[in-house]
Amino acid sequence: MNRLFNFTCAALGLLVLSPLLVVVALAVKWGDGGPVFYSHRRVGKGFRPIRVLKFRSMRGDADKGSSLTAPCDPRLTEVGRFLRRYKLDELPQLWNVLTGDMQLVGVRPEVETYVAMFREQYALLLTEPPGITDPASLAYRNEENLFPADRVEQHYLSEILPQKLQLSLDYQRKRSLFSDLRVLFDTIFTLTA
Repeated sequence: MNRLFNFTCAALGLLVLSPLLVVVALAVKWGDGGPVFYSHRRVGKGFRPIRVLKFRSMRGDADKGSSLTAPCDPRLTEVGRFLRRYKLDELPQLWNVLTGDMQLVGVRPEVETYVAMFREQYALLLTEPPGITDPASLAYRNEENLFPADRVEQHYLSEILPQKLQLSLDYQRKRSLFSDLRVLFDTIFTLTA
């Protein structure tokens, strides 16, 4: 039932949002002529590696730096700043939901290095596919603004990620279809507010 719900919503989302997806793709391409999409290796259900799809928001050589985005990160393109502000770069993840690698609501997919550091928490959370949004994503919608410029990764690992994982674990314990719908509506409202 959950898989059918996620598949149907993702398919409808891709269909309804297709004009916006085309506009965003053209903006990314027009911005600097580089690739439209970016695929990044993350950890999925059962610690299986997955490729998460996004609209590219950074320069082509951005992989050489941190996987975290610092405040005023110079790797971001002008179009990318706008996309990230409104989370439009995440829309291609509807394809990940369609293929079953992700679901609409669930812990955000993380890079292998960070998952290994918090394996106990992720063992509980990744019994299901990771998601596009969850209460932790809403609470830390603009997490890059919380990073001190000189210690981004240290702050993320010592404070932000543990708090996000706790929020995700708390949510998973009481999760239902209705609570997932509420998270989805809250996410849409937050993006349009």
